[in-house]
Amino acid sequence: MGPALAAWLALSLLAASGAEEACGDPPAARSHSIPAPQLSPEEQLSPHMPESLRCDACRAIAFQIEEQLSRAERKVGRKALKESDYMEVLERSCSQGWESYGVQDLDGQKRLAGPGLPKQEPVSVMVSGGPWPARLSKMCHGYVGEQGEAQIYESHRRGPAALRELLCHGDKGPCGGGKAGAPAPPKALQNEL
Repeated sequence: MGPALAAWLALSLLAASGAEEACGDPPAARSHSIPAPQLSPEEQLSPHMPESLRCDACRAIAFQIEEQLSRAERKVGRKALKESDYMEVLERSCSQGWESYGVQDLDGQKRLAGPGLPKQEPVSVMVSGGPWPARLSKMCHGYVGEQGEAQIYESHRRGPAALRELLCHGDKGPCGGGKAGAPAPPKALQNEL
């Protein structure tokens, strides 16, 4: 009984010292401060998507169009949608809420974040709502008007990469002019009269 009692006593003392630490003052907690991205007046007030975020915005739009068209095709169980169906889906894609998108600061650079975009910082602040949903909707409608529903649907049928290529790359695309997949370099702001 002597060794068992000694073991019990030793465990009791260890438990008691741990309890005192738990009941006493907690150790100093580490504090992390994560600031929200600082938005310029253009980023806050302009009705247009800032140039530096247009490539990310285009990718988000291509992703949403692809998702909506694929979902509609699965519902009807056919390989291709009728023209009236894909036109309706494209209208619905552009008119959706877009609330799940916002801006994050990634290594000192502002980037659009949300579904279909590369994962950003695991711990960061995203500024969503505000002007971002309206800007994305406006850009989406612009792409549909510029490219046409038939061409967008045809690109979708060739795959997500073809749709991103049509909307985002090339000479006029916001992701064009540089390394594929990289955002276009920011342009200097000009005064508008």
